[in-house]
Amino acid sequence: MSDIAGAMHLFAERFGRRPAGVWSSPGRVNLIGEHTDYNDGFVFPFAIDRRTTVALGDRDDRLIRVSSTFSPDAVELHVDELSPDAVAGWAAYPLGVAWALGEYGADLEHVRGVDLHIDSDVPVGAGLSSSAALECAVALTLDEHWGLGFDRPTLAKVGRLTENRVVGAPTGIMDQSASLLGEVDSGVLLDCRSLDADVIPLHFAAEGLSLLVIDTRVEHAHADGGYAARRASCEAGARGLGVGSLRDLRVDDLDRAAEVLDDETFRRVRHVVTENQRVLDTVRTLREHGPGAIGPYLDASHASMRDDFEISVPELDLAVETAQANGAIGARMTGGGFGGSAIALVINPLVPVITREVEAAFAERGYRAPTVFTVRADQGARRDA
Repeated sequence: MSDIAGAMHLFAERFGRRPAGVWSSPGRVNLIGEHTDYNDGFVFPFAIDRRTTVALGDRDDRLIRVSSTFSPDAVELHVDELSPDAVAGWAAYPLGVAWALGEYGADLEHVRGVDLHIDSDVPVGAGLSSSAALECAVALTLDEHWGLGFDRPTLAKVGRLTENRVVGAPTGIMDQSASLLGEVDSGVLLDCRSLDADVIPLHFAAEGLSLLVIDTRVEHAHADGGYAARRASCEAGARGLGVGSLRDLRVDDLDRAAEVLDDETFRRVRHVVTENQRVLDTVRTLREHGPGAIGPYLDASHASMRDDFEISVPELDLAVETAQANGAIGARMTGGGFGGSAIALVINPLVPVITREVEAAFAERGYRAPTVFTVRADQGARRDA
């Protein structure tokens, strides 16, 4: 597990001195609201108790040097050389954040260089937003250490700009917002148009519920063509219907959409429009009836992503179906799709049962063994030491 003492030790091991501070930021589970963020819609994620930790030390020059537990080599770049194309690979994330801070108005001409060491226990490629955890941890670290004074919504934009321009993934702002704004035992209802955020208590623990993550270990990448193609379909659907974004449509607009759009574009649009409504229905039900009543919306969300948006894979479908068949309150794939994880909301006694049944179902199909674990809603990005 990524922790404060471990981060300080690893920094000292790499750079030969104690760090000046340690910061961290969590991954996230999206409870519901998939592919709605870049359509100006609604999402309802929560920060999880898996975190990326950044230890920082000052330098006397203007180099930024980054190292990681997961890479044998440190990468360094002069502050004046920061650009979207300066570095490839894993180091593009932290160095891209430094560049993006400048794009949002940070005066980088007068900052000193830093050494950064990065550690994480957020699974990579599992749909739990390891990339946003890294971006937000670095953004908060540099913001506070350099005294930039950005608020958290702006830091979320910094992370999104890094993802879009440096990494090349056309994602929205949900992941960074969850990582920065999350609170313990709470989800973040985010309006991706206004960026208004409302922290909603989940009450999972009080109701005897656990959120089970089933990492299929089918890795996905948002920078590939599948994600971009879905975004292009959504934009084409909005143009075809004469609206600025799919956020402007309601469920009762779908009859007209079916008449105007080709079948594939219509199904992409239908997913986004109905998913927006499911997010609002989930939050309303959570407030009025508690978490035990939200299962039907989770189930319907998965069916929509499987059939209309076509971003599921057989392993995700098997995980969801097995959890549902063995008593889950609700289950769905989570994240951008084409791999990654499914989630299941379950009563506590069923955690070992569903874990065992999912593992057996994967073995029977000859799939790679999944990794199954529970997560709790945790605090967003913070300084740890």
